[in-house]
Amino acid sequence: MATRRPFAIAIAAILAALPAAAQAQGNLTVYCSVQEEWCRPMMAAFERATGIRVAMTRKSSGETLTQIRAEASNPRGDVWWGGTGDPHMQAAQENLTVEYRSPRLAELQPWATRQAEQAQFRTVGIYAGALGYSYNTRELERRRIAAPTCWADLAKPEFRGEVQVADPNTSGTAYTMLATLVQVMGEEPAFTYLRALHRNVNQYTRSGAAPARAAATGETLVGITFLHDAVTQKLAGAPVNIVAPCEGTGYEIGSMSIIRGARNMENARRFYDWALSPEAQAIAATANSFQLPSNRAAPIPPQAPRFEDVRLIDYDFARWGSSEERTRLLQRWEREVRAGAR
Repeated sequence: MATRRPFAIAIAAILAALPAAAQAQGNLTVYCSVQEEWCRPMMAAFERATGIRVAMTRKSSGETLTQIRAEASNPRGDVWWGGTGDPHMQAAQENLTVEYRSPRLAELQPWATRQAEQAQFRTVGIYAGALGYSYNTRELERRRIAAPTCWADLAKPEFRGEVQVADPNTSGTAYTMLATLVQVMGEEPAFTYLRALHRNVNQYTRSGAAPARAAATGETLVGITFLHDAVTQKLAGAPVNIVAPCEGTGYEIGSMSIIRGARNMENARRFYDWALSPEAQAIAATANSFQLPSNRAAPIPPQAPRFEDVRLIDYDFARWGSSEERTRLLQRWEREVRAGAR
């Protein structure tokens, strides 16, 4: 508790420094792809800082990409904030988002600026987090199963019906897992593994964070998510252990993009710059979101899983975020794993 107080005090000071509500400065529509508990305080803080009225819709990253595509001829959103970088990269490639070079780019971590450069500045990294899973320690003990430590363990017969993961068609988290396994194992062994894992999956959820909540409550034994989602559950008192798989794992760069044809372009750029500030990125911890912020001056929550503690792969965001590869992998997963394994 004592080690957390200085961080909490620092966050309180940062939030107190945010400007009070200004005079009304127009409107902004934001599509938010992080958890509702983080979306809401972000939008409220921006409204207080600028006086701009924000209409926010929360959907997973895969669902948001589908919506932006459907609205391409008549865009209704201005900014897409949050969610894994792969679909943001695909949106950039499909010309669904526009180039913007924020004056804050020089303040960001190298992984954030590198992603912006790869996307020709049509998206930018706002946070990062490693992929893994959590398991319910009480349920594991009750079932007398050895604790899993690797990806390979989750495909073992003793985990039949005990694993939950999101659907990669709707969830950026699950697509990151799909692309990660291909890079860790090679594509053919990865799909052999995914077919075996499918036999152990009890549900493919729409939301990437949902399996962490299910593992926390004992609804499932294992939930595959980003590590920070599992940390949120553990800090709330859930009986879970968190695993960074022994073979190595990928990571997400949560991203932000301005939608092509945005009706409130000037306000979209104001939000973009503000969301890259240390003050805005500090809001994550107040919402119990423990990703690594992209602004080098933003405080890192002490509970956030650090990259140096995880065996990370050199995740190829440019390739696996491309429209061709992402579409191909999703179609193959649908054909060979979900449908083919029935």
